[in-house]
Amino acid sequence: MDSKMTRVVVVGSCMTDLTSYTPHLPNPGETICGHRFSVCFGGKGANQCVVATRLGANTAMVAMVGDDSFGQNYLQNFRDNGVDIAHVGVTEKAATGVAQIAVDDSGENCIIIIAGANLKLTPRDVERAEEVIKGSDVMVCQGEISMEATLAALKLARKHGVKTLMNAAPAVPNLHPDIIKHSDIFCVNENEAEVMTKRKVKTVQDALEAGKLLLDQGCGSAVITLGKDGAVFCQKGHQDIHVSAEAVTPVDTTGAGDAFVGALAYFLAYHPGLTMEEMMHRCSKVASVSVQAPGTQTSYPTRSNLPPTLFA
Repeated sequence: MDSKMTRVVVVGSCMTDLTSYTPHLPNPGETICGHRFSVCFGGKGANQCVVATRLGANTAMVAMVGDDSFGQNYLQNFRDNGVDIAHVGVTEKAATGVAQIAVDDSGENCIIIIAGANLKLTPRDVERAEEVIKGSDVMVCQGEISMEATLAALKLARKHGVKTLMNAAPAVPNLHPDIIKHSDIFCVNENEAEVMTKRKVKTVQDALEAGKLLLDQGCGSAVITLGKDGAVFCQKGHQDIHVSAEAVTPVDTTGAGDAFVGALAYFLAYHPGLTMEEMMHRCSKVASVSVQAPGTQTSYPTRSNLPPTLFA
């Protein structure tokens, strides 16, 4: 893929998802029998990149995998999805990242990630991708690689006037303040918002107040996703926005937030004339479709499986 054609660049993580489906999530010390086990492709960065690609974006991934079977399989997965992998490195210093996931019968999940090779992605690796970042419309980052690599990517994008979308997940209380300041859109879920703002986020109003606190930390705008309660958007000088989520029966909520973020990257790049409220409605629709199927990337719809009105 010609780097000049790349509209969405994702600098982030690749994980192999090891998922167990169980009647309920185990309590500490409890052993339970599950229904099914699967090995699939995941990682927030790769998930978001694949979503944007399936919606029709020309994408590139900047990442690091291990020199192992999981890593080789991941490279092939990117090829199969049409993602530019010129800047996906392979390291012998760590194994490909993994996520151990449990999903209960209601679709709720708990996740343990082991970052592995993701933390071997260096600022220098990111700088080698400057040309593809420079030529893009939107760059997406998350919290599953080092803060140093993330900040290097955000600074490069800002240098070249590329819109930055930072999904600070999983959240850490000591996130480098410059990461927030270099984020045009700073996106977290309700739990991550609690970590970032040190206040409870249980209602839509709580989320709007947390969003304003994030704005005070220096981001251009803030999105807080609320699962079945939709999402909110805050930006100084603009009216607060709350969009509701479509009521569906979830099968597996794993990766729903990534579906939202990947879709947002797509719409920012390809439909910049839409209002943020309309973009969020469309992103929520993509996320709602994803939770009705099992797995992470396996649950993400292609453009042909979505209503044409989403792309009008």
